[in-house]
Amino acid sequence: MKSFSTFLLAALLLPVQSFAERVEHAGCYAEWGDAELTVGNALVERKWTIKDGLLTAVSFKDKASDTEWLRAPGRQAAPHPGGNPPAETRALTFASRTGKLLAVEEESLVVDLTARGGQASFIYQFRIFPSSAGVTVRFTDTVPAVPGAGDLEEGEKPGPDGLEVAAPSARPERGQAMAALEDFMLSPLHLRYTQVELMDQTDHHDELVFEREWLPLQDNFEVSCNVFHLEDALTGNGLAFLKLAPLPHARPVKSPWDAKVAGAARRVTFGGHGYAWTVLAYSGGKAGRIAAMQDYQRCLRKYVPTRDGMFLSNTWGDRSRDSRVNVDFLLKEVEAGARLGVDVVQVDDGWQAGKTGNSAFGKGAWGNFRSANPDFWKPHPERFPNGLKPLVEAARDKGMKFGLWFGPDAENDMENWEKDAEVLLGAFEKEGVDYVKIDAVEMKSSAAEANLHRFYEKVLKESDGRVVFDADATAGLRPGYYGTNNVGTIFLENRYTDWKNYYPHHTLRNLWTLAPHVDPVRLRLEFLNNSRNADKYAGDPLAPSAYPPDTLFATVMFASPLGWFETSNLPESYHEKLPPLVEAWKKEREAIFSGHIIPIGEAPDGNAWTGFCSTAKDRKSARMVVFRELNAEKTWSSAIPLLPARNAKVTVLGGKGSATFENGILGTMIPDTLQYLFLRIDADQ
Repeated sequence: MKSFSTFLLAALLLPVQSFAERVEHAGCYAEWGDAELTVGNALVERKWTIKDGLLTAVSFKDKASDTEWLRAPGRQAAPHPGGNPPAETRALTFASRTGKLLAVEEESLVVDLTARGGQASFIYQFRIFPSSAGVTVRFTDTVPAVPGAGDLEEGEKPGPDGLEVAAPSARPERGQAMAALEDFMLSPLHLRYTQVELMDQTDHHDELVFEREWLPLQDNFEVSCNVFHLEDALTGNGLAFLKLAPLPHARPVKSPWDAKVAGAARRVTFGGHGYAWTVLAYSGGKAGRIAAMQDYQRCLRKYVPTRDGMFLSNTWGDRSRDSRVNVDFLLKEVEAGARLGVDVVQVDDGWQAGKTGNSAFGKGAWGNFRSANPDFWKPHPERFPNGLKPLVEAARDKGMKFGLWFGPDAENDMENWEKDAEVLLGAFEKEGVDYVKIDAVEMKSSAAEANLHRFYEKVLKESDGRVVFDADATAGLRPGYYGTNNVGTIFLENRYTDWKNYYPHHTLRNLWTLAPHVDPVRLRLEFLNNSRNADKYAGDPLAPSAYPPDTLFATVMFASPLGWFETSNLPESYHEKLPPLVEAWKKEREAIFSGHIIPIGEAPDGNAWTGFCSTAKDRKSARMVVFRELNAEKTWSSAIPLLPARNAKVTVLGGKGSATFENGILGTMIPDTLQYLFLRIDADQ
């Protein structure tokens, strides 16, 4: 991993002093003087004035669309701790770094600014990537907390579910500044504001995305969310705010609001300290916004074709739990996985010596693993007498990798994080395990959250980014979609035919609604053995058994697919129908996950024409999957997002039917319901 280069300059903030320094790296730059800071790249430039160590935004320039977003300086300094910090002269220290903070990230330019005073100090970090149109900022301060002027107290209990609901606002007293991250006085006259409410804890929730939209003239409102965007209704240019934090209900320290809008003033303020955030510029409406969000997330975790977007199998979906887990059974899984086209064979709960609360052999530990059994995380001596290495080697001999399940110890704010990291590093270094599903996390305090980050960072650093985590978001208080962006995929949902809560169109719907906000390669989504429990769905036209096996795979192949089943117990139809599609998908996979993935058609509901289009960044080709649900129409047509070509060659890679691309319109024909088309589109030269 490339080490950071560093530049350091300190200056006392005095009116008579004047200096200017500039650093550049890979197209990014930063420039500072005694009263101004500028950070930018080829896509965007931001400027702040500096007074008494506090910053005020004065310019936000989208270079791609030649748009200046700010018509005037912010009405208050931002970032700001809230209240009235002591008025004093503060010494400014600037430092710059270039390189990668973690091996999984893209290179960036980082500027650290410390404004140190005798009574209060402010610490800022600004980070910019060459290929993303935004600046990531983090702010901390040493100002004593002022009740009612900022965040809610740590330890306040969250709501019972994952819905992001705005809490009553704690308003500062007259003359005091709000605790704010950003304060923008916006230029466009006609603005559309959108709050994106996300939900996790998917063991209890299945509808995961809700959007609320305003076109305010006089309205003032405030909302809690991780994603909030504002768009010029006349041009389609916009700004997208993204807070790199757990969802509001799961944050150990609560914020009264994340975005506040004064409609008549065309003023938007973002709040909620303790986490990094970014504001991304985009153009081209919804498709441009999705592209900007995906570009940014791929800076935090660079897409690596040999590591990411893998087809993973896990036996837990057949509900035998740990009752069948042993070396002989998993060797059969390796053989069957190779036949199906699996990339990673993963063993879930049951490989370890300790017994969990989900065991088929009686209740065990959950969260308090080490106190229950000091040898909890050693391989089970009877099931795996020679450890996991024989399984890893068997998988490698078939061209596959191997993964396991793990639960970090939750006791005492996850104080055993370092021991837990050593377990996984040992499995990686000694036995070759490089994919790990993380479960059982309970992040109930800031200390627990910090220790969870230390756990992830230690493993990523010492494995040089080769260990890939699947972070479970199905229950508990967990980082969710944006709390740990760089660790791997999000294990999104547990669905079982045994409980009749697996419907393929619901899983497809969750991918379709999340894709605009979460890069699809970061979502681990499942398809099941549709021959199990068919009687529970008797008479249901949307039962899993109504779908051909290859259609089930197609519903998740624009995410990171999960075969949620015992591969060795699949019906023969899976081994007949899946391998041709899996092989075609693997040939196009790098292009899919390198492109901008846009949902097309209508949201899946069991009766829609729907799908996804991944358009290459050079806008000369695209990969698509189109689904005909229980829709009476055999044909469907649509424009293709981000593909400017008028005519193109269409190649059918999988599924049944035909397609054309003429005059900028894709035309498709799928003869049967619950079928799909997998397409490659190459623009005419």
